[in-house]
Amino acid sequence: MFKLKRLGMGNTASSQLEKELGAEQVPNERYYGLVNFGNTCYCNSVLQALYFCRPFREKVLQYRLTNKRSKENLLGCLSDLYFNIVSQKKKLGTIAPKKFIARLRKENEQFDNFMQQDAHEFLNYLLNYIADALQAEKAALANSPSTNGVNGKVAGSTSVSEHRNGSAVHEKLDPSWIHEIFQGTLTNETKCLNCETVSSKDEDFLDLSVDIDQHTSLSACLRGFSSTETLCSEHKYFCETCSAKQEATKCMRLKKLPKILAIHLKRFKYVDQVGRHTKLSYRVVFPFELRLFNTSNDCVNPEKLYDLVAVVVHCGSGPNRGHYISIVKTSNNVWLLFDDDVVERIEPSAVEEFYGLTSDLQKNSETGYILFYQTRE
Repeated sequence: MFKLKRLGMGNTASSQLEKELGAEQVPNERYYGLVNFGNTCYCNSVLQALYFCRPFREKVLQYRLTNKRSKENLLGCLSDLYFNIVSQKKKLGTIAPKKFIARLRKENEQFDNFMQQDAHEFLNYLLNYIADALQAEKAALANSPSTNGVNGKVAGSTSVSEHRNGSAVHEKLDPSWIHEIFQGTLTNETKCLNCETVSSKDEDFLDLSVDIDQHTSLSACLRGFSSTETLCSEHKYFCETCSAKQEATKCMRLKKLPKILAIHLKRFKYVDQVGRHTKLSYRVVFPFELRLFNTSNDCVNPEKLYDLVAVVVHCGSGPNRGHYISIVKTSNNVWLLFDDDVVERIEPSAVEEFYGLTSDLQKNSETGYILFYQTRE
């Protein structure tokens, strides 16, 4: 199990890390730990992982520059936090994300407590929140009387209707930069075994959740994700060509690959016997370089190569107990570990410490939970 030094980013620890980085430091790079405000490690670990996904960080900072007056929403708070980090004079230190945490708790009651939360649920919420906020701002601008067009609407813009609960529904708006970075497309292919007609249905995603097994690899998990399933007996498929229920095969393949592929390893499983979720500490090997083979025939650029840039790690024995940390790769290929306000350098070989356990016995483990792969340019 990986041993943390548990040193805060005081002067001694900071100077030690700076010494370890030495000439490998990048001029404009900053490495700042985040203060924990009571079980907010789930948030800190995701924010650090996203910070080192450079396309995401650059877009957040760009948003800050184009919105001089900080907006009172989660995206505004995040842009302030990232700007605060990059504008620090010192390369190393600690920052308290107090404003972001306060806003998060105000925006969503699920996070308005001091309980441990699920890092994947937070990631999912944050990405969707930012996408909705960007599209709402674009729609508001399009409907502003100050914009050109008939009745204040820009040609080509779409309407915004209101849900009964008051939340905005954005119809056919252009994709936000969240979609441009994280969104991929899955195609669900179903083949009738009687007439051999193939039908497909596309589905967009911002991250992939994959099942895991003991002593396996990420590539094997992705193959399992796209394995062919036979629909028979009471699960027969209604074929429109045959106008009848027929036996069929079904598989899910990747049709559009995102710039940043976020993969969620499903490590928490509900067990009926104990009436709660337990952790699967299975050993799942994830590579530094990833090429996807479960692509559809019409996939654009299926040979795309990905590099591992960040991993959110769960430490502990269950979803509501334990701790989250993150390991990230800097722009000069140095690996760092962020444990709230602790920042330390690790060797690339230490990443395998977070693959999982070879034993099925239930015990504490430090295991990769969310993997971030970035397209190699």
